[in-house]
Amino acid sequence: MPWFRTFPLCLVFLLSAPVSAEPITLHSGDRQISLLELYTSEGCSSCPPADRWMSSLKSDRRLWREVVPVAFHVDYWDYLGWKDRFASAAYGARQRAYAQYDLIRSVYTPGLILNGEEWRGWFLRPQLSLEANEAVGELTLEVNDRQAKGRFVNRRPLPETLQMHVAVLGFDLSTAVQRGENQGRTLTHDFVVLGYEMTPMIHSETGYRAQMKLPNLTDSSHRHAVAGWVSLTENPRPIQAVGGWL
Repeated sequence: MPWFRTFPLCLVFLLSAPVSAEPITLHSGDRQISLLELYTSEGCSSCPPADRWMSSLKSDRRLWREVVPVAFHVDYWDYLGWKDRFASAAYGARQRAYAQYDLIRSVYTPGLILNGEEWRGWFLRPQLSLEANEAVGELTLEVNDRQAKGRFVNRRPLPETLQMHVAVLGFDLSTAVQRGENQGRTLTHDFVVLGYEMTPMIHSETGYRAQMKLPNLTDSSHRHAVAGWVSLTENPRPIQAVGGWL
């Protein structure tokens, strides 16, 4: 078979192949771990400083133990002339859901949301202060090949149905932007959401459980991590989060 017929199949395999050969199990503990969400775009000239700041969290001693950072690239600036290869309409929809629940005042980039609340303090003093220390329950995430299993043991009354979210993150990524507001710049990114899925959790006497396939990746990366969190079925605000390297 000619190489040009096999190449697309190889590309699909690379983007959907397991990102970790070894099974891992991540535990949050009872105290709430902060989920930090950055909404960004390669088409936004104000976003590179926020992207660089997000990358600095790789060396933060609190990484994964107290904070799980994720960077959602949105597509609503693509019309300015540069299509962000990491962007998805679903990520912009998640940001708009925060606005619909009055958890953020408006939809913009760079936008940071900490534990479901808008964090505008980054623009004045980009120093991450983590105050979430409430005992909410333990979230366990098991990743084995292409399968992810979540278990949440809650410490306060919750509805019978929760939502399990899983994102695969990419690191050490760069793009030479050729058009748009960042034309001529090489942008670097970490904690980029390369795949994101959610599924309902099943409630039982011992807590909540969910099983799902890891999301297929929209791009490749030499280094990956996984982030998981639980929320109410409709409200995007996280209840508990967990994360770690793959």
